[in-house]
Order: sequence, then C-alpha cells, then structure tokens
Amino acid sequence: MAQPTSMIGKFFYRIWKTIDVAGRLLIGLLAIFAFVFLIRGCVKGPDLPTFDKGSALILAPNGVLQEQLTHTDPIQEIINEAQGSPIVETSVGDIVDALEYAKNDDKIKVLVLAPGALQGAYGGISKYQDVRKALADFKTSGKKIIANADNYSQAQYYLASMADEIYMNPQGMMMLEGMGRYRTYYKSAIDNVGVKINLFRVGTFKSAMEPYIRDSMSEAAKEANLEWLGDLWSAMKSEIAQSRGINEAKLDNFINNFPELLTAANGNAGKLTLEQGFVDKLMTRGDFRKYMTELVGMNEKKTTYKNIHFKSYLKAKRPIIELPVGGKNQIAVIVAKGSIVDGSQREGTIGGDSTAKLIRKARMDDKVKAIVLRVDSPGGSAFASEVIRAELERAQDEGKIVVASMGGMAASGGYWISATADEIWAQPTTITGSIGIFGMIPTFQDPANKLGVFVDGVGTTKFANAINPLQDLSPEVRSVIQNMIENGYDEFLALVARGRNMTVEQVDQIAQGRVWSGIDAKRLGLVDELGGLEQAIESAAKLANVEDYSVKQFKRELTEKEIFMKNLLDNAELTGSLQALGSADVKTNPMIQALTNEVKQIINSFSQFNDPNHAYVHCMCEID
Repeated sequence: MAQPTSMIGKFFYRIWKTIDVAGRLLIGLLAIFAFVFLIRGCVKGPDLPTFDKGSALILAPNGVLQEQLTHTDPIQEIINEAQGSPIVETSVGDIVDALEYAKNDDKIKVLVLAPGALQGAYGGISKYQDVRKALADFKTSGKKIIANADNYSQAQYYLASMADEIYMNPQGMMMLEGMGRYRTYYKSAIDNVGVKINLFRVGTFKSAMEPYIRDSMSEAAKEANLEWLGDLWSAMKSEIAQSRGINEAKLDNFINNFPELLTAANGNAGKLTLEQGFVDKLMTRGDFRKYMTELVGMNEKKTTYKNIHFKSYLKAKRPIIELPVGGKNQIAVIVAKGSIVDGSQREGTIGGDSTAKLIRKARMDDKVKAIVLRVDSPGGSAFASEVIRAELERAQDEGKIVVASMGGMAASGGYWISATADEIWAQPTTITGSIGIFGMIPTFQDPANKLGVFVDGVGTTKFANAINPLQDLSPEVRSVIQNMIENGYDEFLALVARGRNMTVEQVDQIAQGRVWSGIDAKRLGLVDELGGLEQAIESAAKLANVEDYSVKQFKRELTEKEIFMKNLLDNAELTGSLQALGSADVKTNPMIQALTNEVKQIINSFSQFNDPNHAYVHCMCEID
C-alpha cells in the first residue's frame, strides 16, 4: 500500500501500520512459542504415563462411540475446546485394545467402568455390543469389573450391566425407555417460506426425505421402523437381563409401570433402582472413593485411590511408533465410516475417490490376499458408491477375496458398496438393506420473487439453465431426473441380484427402500453370516486359503502439515497453553442449542449431497 499524502490519510495509514505490525508480531510470537515446544518435545521425547502396581483401570468412554474417529483440523479442535464445543468421540478400538492389554497386566487389579459421560453410539447398538464383548473377555482374567455413575441412561446401563458390581449415587436414577425412531418434519415450514422440494424416488419404504415433504411419519415408514427397532430392543433387553441374572419381564414391568413404582418408593428413584435389583448399592462419590481406596490402596500423592485412565494407559502400553505389518500373506482392512460423498474425504466421511484409492492400494499389493471392507454407513451419493464398489469388483477380478463386514449400519449406499462382495457379514443388530434411491432438488423461486429477485433469459434448447435454484424445474427436466432415478433403482436391484445369487424380482420384494435388522437380513439372504469384524477377517483368510497371515489396516496417509500439527499438539503442555489463550466460558440456552443443532443437521445433510447426477442411496436411519 502506497503511503498517502494527505494529513488524514497519513493518520489512518499510521494506525493501520501499527495494527499490521502488532498483528504480525503476535503471529510471530505464537509461531516461535509453538516451535519451541515442538523442539522441546522432540528433544525431550514423549513422557509416558506411569501408574502404581495394583491400580484400577478407569474405563470412562466420553461422547459418542465411533468405529473411526472423525478427522478434525488440529487448530479448529483447539478453538472448539476453548469455546466449549469440542467434537467428543471415543474409539471402540481404543477401548478394546485397553481391555486386551489390561487383561494380562499384573499392574491392573480391577476395572472401574464409569459410563457417565457416554452420550451414544454412531449407527445403533452394535458398538455397545463390541464393548460388552471386550468386557466379557476381560472378565476371563478373573479381575473384577465395578461400575459407578451418578445416573444411568439406558445406553450407559447397557454397558454397566456387564459389571460384577454396580453402584449409583443415592440422588441418582436409572432410566430405561425402550427404543424409538423420531424425526423432525419441516414441510409446513418449507411451504411457509415458499421453498419447493422436487423429490424423485423409487421404493414404497424409501422414507429418507419424508421430513421435507410431510409433517408426519408415513404408515409405511412406521411399519418398517418398528420392525427393525423391535429386533434391536429385543437384543438389548435380553442381554441386560442375562447380564444381571433377571428375567425380561422385570425390565418390561419397570418401564411400563415406572410411575406407579416410583410413587410407591415415595419418588426416590435411587431407592427404587436398588429395590428392583438394577444396582447393588447406593454410594456417594466420597463413599465410592473410600471403597476403592480400601480395595486397591491410596496413590502416591495421597489424593485418591490408585488408578489410571484408559487413554493414559494406552499411551503407556502401545508402541510409540506404529510398527509395519510383516508377512507374505496379509488381510487388508479398510474402514468405510460415515456418509458417502463424491470425491476425496477425510476420516468420518466416505469419499468415493479416497476410499477407492485405499482399495486400489490394497489391490496392487501382492502380499494382500483378501480385502475386508468394514462398513458403517447410512449411504449417500449413488455415483460415489458405485466408484467404491467397482474398485472392489476389480480386486475380485484380479483374484483377491473381498468380504464386507457391516458395523452399526450398512444401509442404502452402505449396502450398495457391499452388495457384490464374496461374502457379507453383519451383526444381528446391524441396520442394513434400504435398497432404494432418491433424488432431491430444492428450488427457491417463490421466496426469491417475494424479495424482488427474478430469473429470466433465453437458451438455444429447452435444457439450457435446466437446474437453477431460483427457477422451478420444467416438466422435461423432471422427466429426465425421474427416469435416471428409476434406472438407478434397476441398477441397484441388478447388483444385489448378481451379488446375492437372486433374481431381480426376489430382490425387489425385499427392497423398496425398506430397512432391515441384521438378523432379518440374514433370513432374507441379504447377508451370509452374523458376526463381527474378527469373524469376517477369519472367514476372508479361509476363503483366500491362507492360514498364516497378518492383518493390515489401510488408512489415508497424513499430509506433512497434519503430521507436523499432530506431533506439535501431542504435547499436552502446549495444547493447554493454546487453549488458555482463547478460553471462554460459553453457555447456551438449551432451546437455542437444540434449534441450532437442528439447523446444523439440515445444512450438513445438504452439504453432503454432491452426487453429479443428484441420485442418492441414503437411509437417513442413524440412531443418535
């Protein structure tokens, strides 16, 4: 910027230069600050956590259980933390690994299960079941599991029921409510603002977009949802009853007659929970610390009982550097978690190109004898789904075995990418199927016109400016899109028929966009076997005729910037300092927060609709 000649210009120019220099100085100081801590961390090396012999391992899952943690930019993660709105997730794999290490670790005497900060699981209840399975395996060591929380939600109690002893705060309560599928419907709101939803779909049960064209759930959707929700609830209820040594009728009675039971207990929910046998004893926080101190002893600082959090424990037990997988026979595992979107994406979203790249890398590796695709997805772009499936099929054509392992959900596009695998595995509670397709294009002509904004012009054909959000779709464009959607459904049916050795007519009878549980999908022939990832890997090796093999995770390679920031932020001292620079006590009204989250959900949904043909295979069946 040239220096102005006028007095006023010079005045503001000097102010601007002062601000500019100060800003550059601040950025420089922050860069030096970060660099010093990085060098310090590199020279000093990581400080591995230490803990006393005979300690309690604290298993305290926080936030949402995930198959694969969502990628977050490190700097944005710090900002989110400082503003009090971090993305809080816990990896199921981390929990399983910690329990596996602790099972045979003489320094770990007991496991304390503290589920109080658990908010849910992405994609249904199968992740809880994976954790329960790991807890059951831990118990084979003879070590005790003790659960403790102020209150128990249904999901938290589902895990806690695996414990040998369950304690709860006297002022707390345990709430069981069954399972439901409720969505927010926007049709009237959309009509009020004049937005027109142009929906193209195939399938009686393809209800993914109902919230935009209805104010209530259709009868077909209610029928389908109750079917698979019933299977999931039956599984959860049965497992809780078995873990606690009670019959399911007692659980039903507790839920159905909760008001009367609570009245009989004079409104004391803690007392009721104890009397019903769902917890073993009511303890205050102080009482529990005293109990644990008597069990494992006081720590060196004399502040509480001897313990180590499972995340710190993992840092102490896992190798600092991930060792390369050896062996001439390898089973490749590729995780496809999240909505399916066209292009390249980072963890938490399935990119058609980025996932196909991982499959291609495994396909071209001579050591890889089989590929296991771990699917945890409600679907998304039809085009991106086909990009992934086609790459898997090419691997099969070149002699590699492909096995699909379904996690919490593998519906719509999640089923599309699995359909032609050599074998499909699912959990009994996997949400799958939803073989259907839709297209949706919202147009904003009416609200734009009300604001005085109009679109007009000329074109050489009737398809010029065919899709303009400020202009209604012509009958010709509608016809083209509907034909493409119907053709996409026919392709979906054909793929499933070929992959499942069924006729198109047989597939159509169980398709129509209907969602099924894993147990029903097995009965209908949509999956081959029921089981988890471990069983799918074993089956893949068997199909590939290899006995001596190793398992290799194929992951996206981090960029140099990501590696730098990861190493930088692994230093907890630096992270805490940076958080302190921007910390703020942000409190939001719950109603405003709920509405904000609803708006964010709508925006996020639309932002992932990037299929080049506007064709989507998405079940919208996530369970929060």
